[in-house]
Amino acid sequence: MSQISTPMEFKNYKVFRYTFAGRPLVIESGKLAGLANGSVLVRYGDTAILCCATASAKPRDGIDFLPLSVDYDERMYAAGKIPGGYLKREGKPSEKAVLTSRVIDRPIRPLFPKDLRNDVALTLTVMSVDPDCSPEITAMIGASTALAISDIPWNGPIGGVFMGLVDGKLVVNPTEAEQKKSDLQLTVAASMKKVVMIEAGANEVDDDTMYEAIMKAHEEIKDLLGFINAIIDEIGKPKFDYPSCEMDHEMFDKVFAFCEKDMMEALDTDDKNIRDEKVVPITDAIVAEFGEEYPEIGSMMDELIYKIQKKIVRRWLLVDKKRVDGRRMDQIRPLGSEVGLLPRAHGSGLFTRGQTQVLTVATLGMLSEAQMLDGIDNETEKRYMHHYNMPGFSTGEAKSTRSPGRREIGHGALAERSLVPVLPSPEEFPYAIRLVSDVVSSNGSTSQGSVCGSTLALMDAGVPIKAPVAGISCGLITAEDGSWDTMIDIQGLEDFYGDMDFTVAGTHKGITSIQMDLKIDGLTPEIIKAALAQTHVGRDYIIDEVILKAIEAPRAEVSKYAPKMTSFKIDPDKIREVIGKGGSVIQKIVAESGAKVDIEDDGTICIAAINGEQAAAAKAMIDAIVFEPEVGAVYTGTVTGIKEFGCFVEYAPGKEGMVHISKIAPRRIEKVEDVLKLGDVVKVKYMGLDKKGRMDFSIKDAE
Repeated sequence: MSQISTPMEFKNYKVFRYTFAGRPLVIESGKLAGLANGSVLVRYGDTAILCCATASAKPRDGIDFLPLSVDYDERMYAAGKIPGGYLKREGKPSEKAVLTSRVIDRPIRPLFPKDLRNDVALTLTVMSVDPDCSPEITAMIGASTALAISDIPWNGPIGGVFMGLVDGKLVVNPTEAEQKKSDLQLTVAASMKKVVMIEAGANEVDDDTMYEAIMKAHEEIKDLLGFINAIIDEIGKPKFDYPSCEMDHEMFDKVFAFCEKDMMEALDTDDKNIRDEKVVPITDAIVAEFGEEYPEIGSMMDELIYKIQKKIVRRWLLVDKKRVDGRRMDQIRPLGSEVGLLPRAHGSGLFTRGQTQVLTVATLGMLSEAQMLDGIDNETEKRYMHHYNMPGFSTGEAKSTRSPGRREIGHGALAERSLVPVLPSPEEFPYAIRLVSDVVSSNGSTSQGSVCGSTLALMDAGVPIKAPVAGISCGLITAEDGSWDTMIDIQGLEDFYGDMDFTVAGTHKGITSIQMDLKIDGLTPEIIKAALAQTHVGRDYIIDEVILKAIEAPRAEVSKYAPKMTSFKIDPDKIREVIGKGGSVIQKIVAESGAKVDIEDDGTICIAAINGEQAAAAKAMIDAIVFEPEVGAVYTGTVTGIKEFGCFVEYAPGKEGMVHISKIAPRRIEKVEDVLKLGDVVKVKYMGLDKKGRMDFSIKDAE
């Protein structure tokens, strides 16, 4: 007996519609992923992302932090692509996916209750991509909505927007074509009252324009949040209760009173090693004093010390305007810079800021060594690469070296974004460029140390950057009464115990990157303006007093150990002649010249060689192959063949033309041999093509 299936009905299926920057934004709930605590399918144009928020039923034991994971999962089918590689399936997340996960994590994390220890997982699956409708912004909106309608405790929602600067005008959520012309790539996340996250790359955009873009983004987000709040009102679930993992206040007060004086003395130093050494006996004394009354105190020691130090440091900053290392709030740590540390490297720069040291090394290669990208967007390669490493010894920890994590990938990308606007074009400087920043000592602000070290390394490598770039961080401390103060160049403790890490990189002219991390519920416009102004003063000082005093300008030539590059174009129709059958011609050029040769489909040829002579030899061979004489031009050549009807002259290397006997001399001759012999050097004039389409040369007209 046959059965006829009927369409399934979804009782809780809801569709919500909104117009966002002139394009349709649709949020669907109740149809997919019904077992998650909260889930929505978000469509923005033809971009579609399934956003699911899930929490464990019970808190995780033995931890003092929120175990939150945010995963932005790209499906290659979203862009109509089959994954590359042998397995033909998605592997580890792309660098862009990792960076997107971080951008979404940063504004969401501070809005969870401080004492929540349940595992929370946000999974954002990209199922369809419209290049004109940012999947990153779509995922952020979806993550916020999924959390907000779920029963997971969270003080949201937040919204996100992408800002561009096209032809001097601010554009909300620019299309792909507009992004290619944009001088600004700014992502802003915000709640209804405050900005909670800023991430930017820019072509030396001034502070006022950046501030205006951030404020305009916030206004757009407020309207978007009105839409999301309406969804929450209609389908939002009550938040579940959870066992608070907050520390026993009575125990904390007793321990703090016991060790306050000793901890203040331990913290009052600019040397991280001394500080760590002085803390050890304090922890031993706490266990000895309170171990019997609170048997579990040993397992809570890390969190306990964190809270004690945080209370002291924040009190110093807020009340006494005192910093751990004795600096003023607007004072930068001692700075230093060197170049040329590594003799065989193409370029190297060491940047020191207090106890933070970053050694950045530049390597130059052929354009064919650019990184190939396999992602869901239309970017297929990357000519400039920046990698960041932070080994355990940099913080005095005994741990083995592992593959880079999300933090390392994020810091490398931030430094990379900071330098891109000042790099020369491939036509000006036909090299692929790789920078590696190794943090050899860390006490805060290593990402911006990488920016400064990168400028030094690039200039030392002879890369003609348009202007030096420096980066610096700005911290924030806030009080319960709403008062606040900022501080420049924060070190480790001020980052851990403060409320903000606002990093800005740029030139004298303007900003090239921003990244902001928050531990509070957001920033007011006044704080943002103050942070931009303070970091501008700081980066100007670093450029003038540190970077340019180590190296005044990019070196005139690249290192003798770097490949010597020559780039030029030929007629694309001549590419086949240069390559030859089975690559025979280009292989011969490489073998005889000792140079490497790359040929692009548009006829661009890049030659890399150890020295200029090799590059010149390879170019001469290619020039000879593609050479075409100009009508009326005179060339000096060698007689290579004599026939009854005329002679052959090699007018260019490997290029021969025929001179008819009637055009050898101004008078009539009987035999060619009467006036010429093999090996004679003569001048020939190119007359153009004859009636049969053959190249026609003349000796008599050349004379």
